[in-house]
Amino acid sequence: MAAPMLRGLPAALGGLRRGLCAAGSGCLRPPAPLRTAQASYNARRLGLDLSGFYLPHAGSPEWQRGPRARRKLYGRWGSASGVDAASLWPEPGQLQELVRHQAEWEPSLQQMWSNLRAKELEQQKKQRERQKLIAANMDKMPKMVEDWRREKRELKTKQREEKARRELLLSEARERFGYSVDPRSSKFQEMVKELEKEEKKKRKLMKRRQKEEAAGGEATVNAGAS
Repeated sequence: MAAPMLRGLPAALGGLRRGLCAAGSGCLRPPAPLRTAQASYNARRLGLDLSGFYLPHAGSPEWQRGPRARRKLYGRWGSASGVDAASLWPEPGQLQELVRHQAEWEPSLQQMWSNLRAKELEQQKKQRERQKLIAANMDKMPKMVEDWRREKRELKTKQREEKARRELLLSEARERFGYSVDPRSSKFQEMVKELEKEEKKKRKLMKRRQKEEAAGGEATVNAGAS
């Protein structure tokens, strides 16, 4: 009994679907297959004759109608371009400017040779002066070396004297103060100033005595001569 009922189920479902579609409640349908459109455009050739050359007209831009463009057109196509060759010749003012420009930036072969020769002579002169300077310095080299050695010896002598003077001052400071004194201390600096003053006085007295002795010797010589 169940088998006849199952066999009638598809028919019932089909009737139900038809009823729903007829009532407008919507019915499910499989999507339609996608269709691809093929282009039917066939490009046609342009009806232009490109075998010749382009001639500018009154409506063409300035860069196609100017003197430079006309010279270029005549240089490429000649008289077939329709350009008058006489119109391409520069005006007097332009011709003078071209001559000036050529004389300034495009010198003649003779001028280039003269400039090159002058440059070579200048380089030779500088080379000779440099060689003279080197020779003069080489002649001075022995004296310069001797002066350098003498200055080095004097510097070493001065350093030794300064070292001896410093040691003498330190020993005098120890004798005066009874203990070692730091050379950077104010006591030591004051003592150095006092010793320098005493040394100056001694030198002045020594010079005065020498002058007096020299003056006395001259007086004795003059008295003996008279």
